[in-house]
Amino acid sequence: MEPEVTLVVVPRERFQFAEKSLESLYENTSFPFKLIYVDNNSPARLRRYLKSQAQAKGFQLVRSEYYLSPNQARNLGLRHVHSKYVVFVDNDVIFSPGWLKALVNCTKETGATVVGSLVCQYQPVHEIIHCAGGEYMSPEELAKFVKGEPTVPQVPGETGKCETGKWTVHEKTYFQNRRVEEVSDRLKRKPTGFVEFHAMLVQTSLFEQIGYLDEGFSCTKEYIDFCMTVIRAGGTVYFEPASVVTFLTHPPAPPLNWADLPYFMIRWSDAWERESLMHFQEKWNLTESKYFQKRYKKLGWRRREELIKPWVAQLPFLSKERAKELEKQLVIWERKLNHYWFDRYTCKLAKAKRTQPPRKNKFTHQTDALHSFTPPLEKASADS
Repeated sequence: MEPEVTLVVVPRERFQFAEKSLESLYENTSFPFKLIYVDNNSPARLRRYLKSQAQAKGFQLVRSEYYLSPNQARNLGLRHVHSKYVVFVDNDVIFSPGWLKALVNCTKETGATVVGSLVCQYQPVHEIIHCAGGEYMSPEELAKFVKGEPTVPQVPGETGKCETGKWTVHEKTYFQNRRVEEVSDRLKRKPTGFVEFHAMLVQTSLFEQIGYLDEGFSCTKEYIDFCMTVIRAGGTVYFEPASVVTFLTHPPAPPLNWADLPYFMIRWSDAWERESLMHFQEKWNLTESKYFQKRYKKLGWRRREELIKPWVAQLPFLSKERAKELEKQLVIWERKLNHYWFDRYTCKLAKAKRTQPPRKNKFTHQTDALHSFTPPLEKASADS
């Protein structure tokens, strides 16, 4: 009998925790599942490891020969899903016992379209909360959003068209940075505005209605976009605290391996981040609020936090003022390098796509609000 759950594992920002995460998955998951692992042009050593594990454990390994954004990678895995439920998981996640069964129980008992785990951050694992659900609009604003009713006054501009957005978003993540033990009595299964893709269950039938994940989100806010799409489609999003996972790359994260640098630079590139924010704003007709202004101003902050600051911190002989001055200079140099690196990636990607044969979409009932899915160049292997 085929499992009713398929896990789709994709890289989040690097590859160095992939082995540890895969081991944790098999050690802590007794509920039956099928696994589709997306090898996102990983380094040679990890590539060999994943191939051997796929043969040993019987999971399906699907490889892209160039770097994909997280939503592109999820869509690549989704093409191979035929089960009732799909669970998207990042490759830097450590799991607690019973995490998957809790997600399935929630959707079966509530009918939830989407269920998210209690996501923790840092080590020791499962102690500090990263996300316990969240909101992007007030309940009153959300009710209007679902109906398509603007919450922002629509004032015609010089062209006669309304130049302001129809809605304003904020982002409030519940209990972030709190210790689990301090708020455990307040962590209840309940509907929520959004959950994150670190560990997220979705009823697969949803994609027949909405199409694939929107690849216009290359870098950020794809989880909010997806949850907005779900609620607009009449679905529900739940938070399930009995399912606990921890991801290992929340800043300040462990030092980055040099082999992961090429993907990391693309994953958090200024270009992808800017494009994602612009797409988010335009797709949902959102106002140019402080929410967006702040994020445009902070482009590249993850690279500063995980590349530049750790490197400067290894120079203790520098005075505080000199270290700050050096950090500012490195930010300027690194940004130029990032733009150059992204341009090289774009050229390679265009060349690869020219040689890519056309593929038929699995989910044909796609809405105009979503970008059409273009499956990437891939190689698949399976022992399942």
